[in-house]
Amino acid sequence: MFIGTGGTIASEMSEEGLLPGLMPAQLLRYVPAVADLCDTGCTQLYDLDSTDIGPEHWLGMARAIRENYGSYDGFVISHGTDTMAYTAAALSYLIQGSPKPIILTGAQKPIGFDSTDSKVNLTDSFVCACAEGIHGVCIVFNGRVIIGTRACKTRSKSFDAFSSINYPNIAVVRDRLLTRYITPECRETPVFYDALNDRVGLLKLIPGADPELMRFMLDRSDALVIESFGVGGLPQGGGMHGLVEAAAAAGKTIVMTTQVQHEGSDLAVYKVGHVLRGNPRILEAYDMTTEAALTKTMWILGTTRDAERVCELFYTPVSRDILAPVK
Repeated sequence: MFIGTGGTIASEMSEEGLLPGLMPAQLLRYVPAVADLCDTGCTQLYDLDSTDIGPEHWLGMARAIRENYGSYDGFVISHGTDTMAYTAAALSYLIQGSPKPIILTGAQKPIGFDSTDSKVNLTDSFVCACAEGIHGVCIVFNGRVIIGTRACKTRSKSFDAFSSINYPNIAVVRDRLLTRYITPECRETPVFYDALNDRVGLLKLIPGADPELMRFMLDRSDALVIESFGVGGLPQGGGMHGLVEAAAAAGKTIVMTTQVQHEGSDLAVYKVGHVLRGNPRILEAYDMTTEAALTKTMWILGTTRDAERVCELFYTPVSRDILAPVK
C-alpha cells in the first residue's frame, strides 16, 4: 500500500515556492518499475509540508496502516524530509513488532524536476517493501535503509540527507538490489497503539540560558526532554537543578539527553549530571536520538503516568532505540 502525506517529493512549483500537490497514483507514473515489483493500492492521507505534520497525523498514519494491515504485504509512506525522522520514530512506537515492512521515504527535489532523487528513493522503497527480512518501520533514502528509531536528518540540501545515529544502516539498496546487514526483530503480529501525549516539550540548552524558559516549559508540559551539552548535565547556577527536581516531585517526567548526535549521554561523568541520577522521574536517553526520546515519551505518557512504569518502559528497548546499559 502506498500512502501519500505530501512533502517535497509530491510538490510542484508555485508563486509562493514549492507546495505539495501530487497524489500517490501520480507519483507512481514517474516510476513504472514499481509495477513490475508489486500490485499497489494508493491512498492520500494528507497533502502537507512536513513542517505541519505532528502527533495527530502520526496517529492517522498508524490508524490507516492498522485498518489495511491484513490486505497488504508492505507499506510505503511518502513524506517530507524535514520531520520524517520524528514520524519514523513515532510510528515505531505506535506500531511495534511489525513483521511487514513500513517504509518512509521522500526527496530533496520534487519528482517532476530533471535533477531529482525522488524516482530512485521511491523505487528503492518499494524494493524494500517487497523484500523478505525487512520488518517494521524504516526510512529508505539515498540507498540507505535506516531503522525508524535511529534516523536523523543531517543534511538540509544534499541527496544523502539522512544518517543512522549510534546504530548501523540495516541494509543498502543499489540498482534495485537489496543487501541486508541486520534483520530487525519482529512479532508474529504487530502491537498497535492509538494514543500519544502531546504535552511533551523539548528544550535545547544554550550557554547562559534563562531558567525562566525552563520553568515556563515545565509548567506547560507533562514531560520535558532537555538537550544538554556533551555527556549531559545542568548548569549549577541559576536554579535549573531545583526546577527539575521540583517538577519531578510534582509528577512531571524529565528526560536528559545531549545535543551531540553521536555516542550518547552519560550523566555519571560530571557533577553537573551526577546529581540528577537516582530520581525515578529523571530519565537518561543514553544513545537514543532526540526524535526517539521525544516520541517514546509521548507514547509512554499516552499509556501510563505511573512513575515506576514510565521508567520501565523508557528503558525497555523498542526497535533497537536504546543500547547503552542502564547504570
